[in-house]
Amino acid sequence: MKIDRKSAVAISIKPVCAGPIATYIDRFAEFLAGEGYVPATIKTKCLLTADLSRWLKQRRLSLAKLDEATLAQFDADHRRSMRRGDASTGHQLLAFLRGLGVIPALPQTIDRTALDRLIRDYERFLSSERGLAHTTVMGYLPIVRRFLTEHFGGQALRLQDLQPRDLHRFILRQVRRVSRTHAGTTVTALRSFLRFLRQRGAIKTDLAGALFGVARWRLSHLPKSLPPEQVERLLRCCDRRTPCGQRDYAILMLLARLGLRGGEVLAMTLDDLDWERGEIIVRGKGQRWERLPLPKDVGEALVRYLRHVRPACSTRTVFIRMNAPWHGLCLSAICCVVRRALKRTGLNPDFKGAHLLRHSLATTMLRRGASLTEIGQLLRHRQPTTTQIYAKVDIKALRHIALPWMGGAS
Repeated sequence: MKIDRKSAVAISIKPVCAGPIATYIDRFAEFLAGEGYVPATIKTKCLLTADLSRWLKQRRLSLAKLDEATLAQFDADHRRSMRRGDASTGHQLLAFLRGLGVIPALPQTIDRTALDRLIRDYERFLSSERGLAHTTVMGYLPIVRRFLTEHFGGQALRLQDLQPRDLHRFILRQVRRVSRTHAGTTVTALRSFLRFLRQRGAIKTDLAGALFGVARWRLSHLPKSLPPEQVERLLRCCDRRTPCGQRDYAILMLLARLGLRGGEVLAMTLDDLDWERGEIIVRGKGQRWERLPLPKDVGEALVRYLRHVRPACSTRTVFIRMNAPWHGLCLSAICCVVRRALKRTGLNPDFKGAHLLRHSLATTMLRRGASLTEIGQLLRHRQPTTTQIYAKVDIKALRHIALPWMGGAS
């Protein structure tokens, strides 16, 4: 996985380059090597850069004139010779040159419509005044935008004319096409938005109080889990002879042994690993940071991944892409790791997300005699009631307290 940056650059920057970008092509090649691109790819990208530089010289355009519009004109002039990936390389080059400050930065996006400005103000309210996590904010905004777009269309935002029936109609349309959990999030997001509108004086009445919640009875379902032997099969299915297998194994160990949420694994940085104390810092829900002891087998899996798989790169995120560019994983990647492992193992549970291993850990602990308090501490639940759902999986204990059926056999 390691790339010798000097050899990669030596291979890649040999094309003759004339024009305003010539001064920066060596540094661009170094940047690409640092992002994890192989020498052949670096060479291809530098060839395109050299072509673009010569084109700018022929057109008598200075480097300061290079922007998206100029790049589009270059692409149009070379449409017949353009290769797959050339367009993304052009935008990658623009971002690199802007980072050096040699071409003007992108002009700030102007919120031209009243809807855009309102959404921007609401986003600032959620982040600055409410202190909500970025993922929560990004979940609320599309719901609010969809409601405003469907209700007002292209007309003026007459927020003062909103009525409870307008909100109810929107929610009823949503619950027919989404899960009950997402329907509940829709109501929560709209309540938040309506409180924001009332706080800024855009509406006079408390419309948030007119929204009824979606029926989601607490503790009404059993947590989906795997028995311990299936969890071990899941861990063994990773081919640790391959870089991807070692990375996925380390991810699964964090999920299975510590019960971390998928987002917590995703957010983990190199600074969160305290090797001297044998602890890790978990960036949990509600922007809380907590320390957990690092079990030996989990620590060994992380060490093997960090020493032999993870390349040296600029990002501090622990788990990164296996292919260039070397960035942190996307939000759905952790669940994909679990799904791929389930498929390799031949397991087909009803629920296949990252939370499956969190539930499995809690269920196994309970059946081995751990108290609900101990489970709640490991899973970092804020309220003891959150852990109570796991009491339902201890069937033997429930039988001792269950009332006898009046129609039972005599």
